[in-house]
Amino acid sequence: MPLRLRLPGALRPVLLLIGWLLLAGPARATHIVGGEMELVHNSGDSYTLLLNLYFDAVNGSASALDADLTASIFEKSTNARMANVVLPLTSNTFVNYTNPACAKPTLSTRKLVYSKVITLPAGTYNSAQGYYVAVERCCRNNSISNIVAPGDAAQTFYLEFPAVVRRGAAFYDSTPRIFPPLADYACLNELFYYDFGGQDADGDSLVYDLVTPLNGHSDTNTPKPATAQPAPYSAIVWNAGLSTTNQIPGTPTLSINRATGRLTVRPTSQGLFVFGVRCSEYRRGEKIGEARRDFQLMALTCPTNTKPRIVLQPTATGAGVYRPGRDTLRFVPGGNRCVRLRFTDPDPNSRLTLTLSPVNFSGLLPNFTTAVTGAVRSPGAPDTLTATLCFPECLNSRGRVFLLDVVVGDDGCSLPKRDTVRVAFTAVPPPNSPPQLITTAGPTLPLRARIGDLISFDVTGTDPDNDPIQLEMTGQGFNPTSLGATLSQGTTANQQRGRFTWRVDCRAVGPDSVFNFQFAAATSPCSERQAATVSVPIIVRYANRAPTLTSDLPSTRPGADMPEVKLPLGQTFTATFQGVDPDRDGLTLIATGTSPDGKEGFDLSSAGMRFAAQNGTGVATGTFRWDVNCAAVNLHRDLVVAFQLIDATCRPLPQVQRVRLRVASPDTVAVKLYNVITPNRDGQNDEFRLPELPPNFCDSQFANIRIFSRWGQQVFESNDRDFRWPGNGSGGMFYYFITYTDGRRFRGWLEVVL
Repeated sequence: MPLRLRLPGALRPVLLLIGWLLLAGPARATHIVGGEMELVHNSGDSYTLLLNLYFDAVNGSASALDADLTASIFEKSTNARMANVVLPLTSNTFVNYTNPACAKPTLSTRKLVYSKVITLPAGTYNSAQGYYVAVERCCRNNSISNIVAPGDAAQTFYLEFPAVVRRGAAFYDSTPRIFPPLADYACLNELFYYDFGGQDADGDSLVYDLVTPLNGHSDTNTPKPATAQPAPYSAIVWNAGLSTTNQIPGTPTLSINRATGRLTVRPTSQGLFVFGVRCSEYRRGEKIGEARRDFQLMALTCPTNTKPRIVLQPTATGAGVYRPGRDTLRFVPGGNRCVRLRFTDPDPNSRLTLTLSPVNFSGLLPNFTTAVTGAVRSPGAPDTLTATLCFPECLNSRGRVFLLDVVVGDDGCSLPKRDTVRVAFTAVPPPNSPPQLITTAGPTLPLRARIGDLISFDVTGTDPDNDPIQLEMTGQGFNPTSLGATLSQGTTANQQRGRFTWRVDCRAVGPDSVFNFQFAAATSPCSERQAATVSVPIIVRYANRAPTLTSDLPSTRPGADMPEVKLPLGQTFTATFQGVDPDRDGLTLIATGTSPDGKEGFDLSSAGMRFAAQNGTGVATGTFRWDVNCAAVNLHRDLVVAFQLIDATCRPLPQVQRVRLRVASPDTVAVKLYNVITPNRDGQNDEFRLPELPPNFCDSQFANIRIFSRWGQQVFESNDRDFRWPGNGSGGMFYYFITYTDGRRFRGWLEVVL
């Protein structure tokens, strides 16, 4: 049975639309509004290439929703094609009106975003003149009023970007993210304004100008070329009387502020007008790229919207009117800091809103103490609204004249009408006395301390104006907390009291023994820091004399590097040690088994040795005992014991004595091997014996003897080192082998004479 998949109802139309788009061939999109391209640096040689395409959501058809568009990258100096990048559709949203209440059902714009992550390797994209990207698509809106044959006119979206490497170093750049998209319309004979200013992630300078939109190579026969052609691209053709500098009929005609990107026009003709804007990108005075946008502006006949009006009265009683450009408000301590605003609008049912815009300062702004929005000339509403604007006491113009725009705006269409009062004022904050700070560290400075001393004193801050105080502690060239110093604090009445505590330890021992602690009582009236400071220098004294270590070890023989003790098995060696420290530092005596070169160690107990110490302040004693036994011999090495006296201080000066200990071996008699016996029972040399073999010593024990005939036949074996062999009854030549448990061997021959 065939498998049938039932899709959710909300998903079916979406999938059908996508499927229809994939099956449909390139369509002639006659409702494209405009667009621009962006190149965003991600990291390394990774970038995201984007095309933002805007189209008429009211008159546009689904055929304009391309599933993807192809961008072509070219080298500027040669027009060589570098790459073709297929950009899939990744976003589809509506563009909002500045004032949603002014929306027209016949004017709606969608923003389609086509994007893809690409790689621009430094070894490839290094041409000094940079590169450009183009996407070609036909066609424009049939109803455009200012160009020739708009339905046959195409669009070329164009972007320039720099090489990704300059002078051998990486050169990263994200092109400007320009122009908030435009959904608003203009009203006939009314000033239209819109902020097309962009943002640059790299902080580059942006410069704006008007350009003629590009037509390019696509047409009604090939509305969606497989790839873009290289430059140059033909431009659209303006209607008679229009040009790059006069794109929309108006008084004034369309213009853009070179520095801010603010677009203005007062249209004198109704219609749909295409226009082009270029944003050039500069870094250190050098142009590195540009982005272009094609867009459209609808000019309509709108209901008359009269500009609102605002006046400012310097006193709360309302006497007098502020005269912009002539009057300056002066706010002084203890004086009135509030002004009254009256604002109105001749149009019925207008809703007005007050806003503030600082012109030549930043930071604190005045506050409205009453409502800043309201309706006028509607049933039950007043003709004139009032508000109170109060300047903060902490506002400080520092002798300058600050300028503040107080703006009232209505909710008229297509854009609000505004009236502005530019207020000039000076402001002086209330006087404020600095805080005061005292300590109990005196009266004599600097303080002096030794390692182990505890230093503590009080720090007290007060403020004549009762401003909140915070106590601070810093060090001149050091961090107090890294030395273990602390400053605890709390508030009592109008005082901030702190307690400094420092237990001086070895962290204070260094090349500079003077520590300058700096204390501050800080306040922040009107967010401006004021502080009183006190310095407390502390000198840390540290001196250490080396302790002395004495013992009853034997003297060192001439030419030897240390005393030497050599004893036979069974003997006992003892030595006593005494350490004395003139500074009365704590003393510790230790004994360590080592080798003559100090590279290897051994455990004393493994050699029959032990060391007992009585450590103490200023004095330490110790006793060493060695019971000479085979344990020391079995280590198969010279045994050196190091006795070390260590003083417990920041920079110890340890004292060391060493002694070499050896076990005297009895194997000092030369081995004698006999090789003739005469077993004739005359009592003279009748048996084979070897009484002068090396004696048994610790791990070196006699194991056995074996005697062989000259033909290799064993004739005798014994495990007794006092063996006796009288021969085997026949004369001749014999051979013997003697083995010890430590692997030593002796061999020889023996002649038996009968």
